[in-house]
Amino acid sequence: MGNLTQILSTPTRPSGSIPLTRLFSAVHGVLVNQVLLGLMLVGLSRVQVWGEAFPAFREASPGISVSHAVRDEPWSIHIVRVERSHPRLGFFPSLAFHDRIGLNPLSDQVTLFPKSLGVPVAAINGDFYAIENDPMPGDPRGLFIQRGILVSAPIERDCLWFDGSGKPHIDTVRPRFTVRVGESAPQEFGLNEDFDGSRPVVLTPAASTAIESDRPSGWILARDGSHPGPPLKAGQPLRAVVRGSVTNPRAPLEPDCLILRAGTPLQDHLRPGASVVLETRTEPLLESAVSAIGGGPALVHLGTPTGKSAARSLERHPRSAFGWNERHCFLVVVDGRQAGLSVGMTLAELSEFLIKLGCQEAINLDGGGSTELILDGQVLNSPCYGRERATATSLLVVRVPETRLETHSGKPSP
Repeated sequence: MGNLTQILSTPTRPSGSIPLTRLFSAVHGVLVNQVLLGLMLVGLSRVQVWGEAFPAFREASPGISVSHAVRDEPWSIHIVRVERSHPRLGFFPSLAFHDRIGLNPLSDQVTLFPKSLGVPVAAINGDFYAIENDPMPGDPRGLFIQRGILVSAPIERDCLWFDGSGKPHIDTVRPRFTVRVGESAPQEFGLNEDFDGSRPVVLTPAASTAIESDRPSGWILARDGSHPGPPLKAGQPLRAVVRGSVTNPRAPLEPDCLILRAGTPLQDHLRPGASVVLETRTEPLLESAVSAIGGGPALVHLGTPTGKSAARSLERHPRSAFGWNERHCFLVVVDGRQAGLSVGMTLAELSEFLIKLGCQEAINLDGGGSTELILDGQVLNSPCYGRERATATSLLVVRVPETRLETHSGKPSP
């Protein structure tokens, strides 16, 4: 950098006549300096190739830019960059059937997003999930909150959540969900998951698609008339009353009802008219969470690697991640398992790339065959199975109509 300073601060000559040979020498020196300066600036730009200004992003639409980085491992990395200050862009988590649990390709999840809420412009696959042969296919493994409504409980694993202003957060969230029927002692309960008898499970209307082929037994919970009833919200107790047992397993779950499945000793208290209290506390508290999606582990915190690991984190696989800094959010996918195109990354390599991209915070999402990134309806990356995989959740970047902007924050509601 000292040489650059010398070039830029070369003293000017006093005015007056200059011999031709000296003039030629001076001009030649200026040209050489300019060439050297240009080469050094190019060199400096290459030194900074990992900075936020590189890889070169092209604008795809207002507030949205895209880049494709190719590295010699080989790595093929697709990035969608979102301006955090853009007033009409928001992040919305989606289930396979928008607000219903199941399995669907990411492109279908984009298509099913309600147009009344806006137009999805980009999408990335989300949390880990129960696969096709599991009892509750599409059940998100971790926390899922959509428009303030609880769909899936956290599992003491890192997750991504957004507050009412659209600000992203990463936390390890622990569930403190309990159910009490009549005078029973509180019991921990699971939410929208398979019932194996080990603890009570509450099913919400979000599970109605997932249980179509295997309707559960249990007890129907409805509003008790004196307190707000379903839906469930994080940190807000829900009081209900037992309407009766499920008598017609083929009947759809009513929008304002829940199903409670429980073994002993809670069964002894379940009868029509019994009061039910569902507590949905979390640590940390998530009352301000408008939306949330699981994943993990956190990869970057305050611009440095977290060093957290997970199953197969030391192996190279296709990877998906979400990160941000003060100016931008980044949706990042790394293709893998494709010789000659991209071998995939370890979590440590992904963390390093995200930091050099400019992320101050970042979290890992589901990878492998689920890895996918869509922009304007087009799949950007190369899924390792050669096709889209049916997945459970996604994170959508949505361009929101002006009529849906929140006046207190100027940001779309997630």
